[in-house]
Amino acid sequence: MFAEERQSLIVDLVSSSSRVTVSDLASRFDVTPETVRRDLDSLEGARRLRRVHGGAVAFDRQSTSELSLEERQTQNHDEKKRIAAAALTMIPKSQTGSILLDAGTTTELLADLLVDWAPAAPDAELLVITNAVPIATKLAGNEAVQVYILGGRVRGLTRAVVGPSTIGQIDSLRPDIAFVGANGVHAEFGFSTPDAVESAVKTAIVRSARRVVALADSTKLDKETLIRFAALGDVDVLITDALPSDELATALAAADVEVVIA
Repeated sequence: MFAEERQSLIVDLVSSSSRVTVSDLASRFDVTPETVRRDLDSLEGARRLRRVHGGAVAFDRQSTSELSLEERQTQNHDEKKRIAAAALTMIPKSQTGSILLDAGTTTELLADLLVDWAPAAPDAELLVITNAVPIATKLAGNEAVQVYILGGRVRGLTRAVVGPSTIGQIDSLRPDIAFVGANGVHAEFGFSTPDAVESAVKTAIVRSARRVVALADSTKLDKETLIRFAALGDVDVLITDALPSDELATALAAADVEVVIA
């Protein structure tokens, strides 16, 4: 097999599986690992994939890449709606409670479901704390919900309120449940996000809540982005839309994370 043909097949494998390893490619094509590494170097130079430790990933899977809020709202919308609906069932309607909603497209879909929220008992109340401007705006019209928006700098790309003052406010709170989004959920790396300031806020959210529920559609599973904001064991529940891979499922079970498939 010519090198060009082998490299074309490698690109196809990366595109279909998102990640390939040197050892697997060497076995598949019956070549030495050194030959595979040269192929990967050449393909990275042509911007057809990106080298990582032990192999390669699709070129668009950059650890710091991040879409705008508007772009993310159109992706995996049905799956995110199912995840939001599953998350809604975890919010009690018969007692007074507090939840913290992280900024994100799936948490915003959960907020959409709370727009018409009403208590099951006349003396029950719900306090929603959020660092997301769109979420606060949506829920402000529901008189049955108390809305508290955290202060700080608004990050334009995600409409999230971030910064030291935001973290300081979160550290003074102890909400019953925090719903947090993630850009990556990985067996070894844990929960991650591309941006440092949002990662710091997410870490504070995870640290503050009595119960932490991560909302992540299946495209985020087995992915690593730049900054880890929580280890797997820091989260109580993961709601997603498909079964995790065997490796991730084993790691989640070992960390005592409940997995809910929406």
